[in-house]
Amino acid sequence: MAKRLLVVVDYQNDFVNGTLGFHDANNVEHTIIAAIEDHLRTNDDIVFTKDTHFANYLTTLEGKYLPIMHCIKGSEGHEIHGKVKDYLRKAKKVYEKVTFGSLELANDVSKENYQEITLVGLVTNICILSNALLLKASLPEAEVIVLQTGVNSYDKELHQKTLDVLKGTQIVVK
Repeated sequence: MAKRLLVVVDYQNDFVNGTLGFHDANNVEHTIIAAIEDHLRTNDDIVFTKDTHFANYLTTLEGKYLPIMHCIKGSEGHEIHGKVKDYLRKAKKVYEKVTFGSLELANDVSKENYQEITLVGLVTNICILSNALLLKASLPEAEVIVLQTGVNSYDKELHQKTLDVLKGTQIVVK
């Protein structure tokens, strides 16, 4: 059986119902939980990423482009949202990242022999896109999958365009 990895990207309170939350962000929770349960049943790896910022966020380059404090380490907004949080202890690792994509995750994955890497979480056109491309670059022979019902964005047009771009980079959208 193929060795698989599930990456739960930034399903955090601030992106669901916090400072950067949007009205249907929680619609992906069911798919995220189903994907986690599937990977647990087959004893495959699960990792989480957490967008992680600090009190100086507004002075960072990202903070200049997006001047909204969010996912401040230690805050409620930084925590994994809803019932998905219950699965955090089952994760192989939690990656706290200060930017959209996690180089640490990509570097770790490059040392593994995953045949399939699936991504779910938020936000499609920012952190899902960034991490999917990094993972595809780190393991080019692995099938990288984005579950369409497991990702979402505040901008539905960019969400759809991003799914199209992902398909163009040989990432499977299903």
